[in-house]
Amino acid sequence: MNYIASIGSYFLMLREVLKKPTKWPVMKSLILKEIDELIFNSMGIIIFISFFIGGVVTIQTALNLNSPLIPKSLIGFATRQSVILEFAPTFTSIIMAGKVGSYITSSIGTMRVTEQIDALEVMGVNSLNYLVFPKIIAMLIYPFAIAIAMYTGILGGWIAGVIGGFSSSADFVKGVQLDFIPFHVTYSFIKTIVFAFIIATVPSFHGYYMKGGALEVGKASTTAFVWTSVVIIILNYILTQLLLG
Repeated sequence: MNYIASIGSYFLMLREVLKKPTKWPVMKSLILKEIDELIFNSMGIIIFISFFIGGVVTIQTALNLNSPLIPKSLIGFATRQSVILEFAPTFTSIIMAGKVGSYITSSIGTMRVTEQIDALEVMGVNSLNYLVFPKIIAMLIYPFAIAIAMYTGILGGWIAGVIGGFSSSADFVKGVQLDFIPFHVTYSFIKTIVFAFIIATVPSFHGYYMKGGALEVGKASTTAFVWTSVVIIILNYILTQLLLG
């Protein structure tokens, strides 16, 4: 019953987020601040992870293609499919759930502990709109980060394949271009937008409604990461079945 009550509270929170919006000049500065904190400050880890994941996928694929009858171009094909369909949108989102989600939960939770949220309510400000809505809007730029992750993942695979001697550059590029379906990129971006909304709202929920002191802020951050990851994995399955099934 506690889980059902929490789900209900989550959707009630989303309704309150859209009520009584903060004035645009204030909201604009909040959105720009969140874009810097949530997206641009995460680009380094996204690029780093994507590059080496692409390289690992290429090496593992090449080591499992032992038959001389299998063309080497399939290494590039497998790398492209793995990175675009799964590793870039889903794996990166779980990493972001840890990095960005923990930041969101701890920042809002600290405001709850120090009674800053109560102060906003006393001043007549819709605290949920003030705190959560800018994060939702900022995370709409998240597909841009995933597009860069796709590029760097395939680039890392190409470098690993060529330098490691697993594939020639021409074979890898041929595999990347082989049977390309543009909808797969659209599918990945649809997943990314849904994941971005989850990353912005689930940690906010755990931070906003937490109770206790500084110790509970850390516990709330851990809980938020776990549940954000669980929701992302479940929605990944559902969206894959709906869009590709």
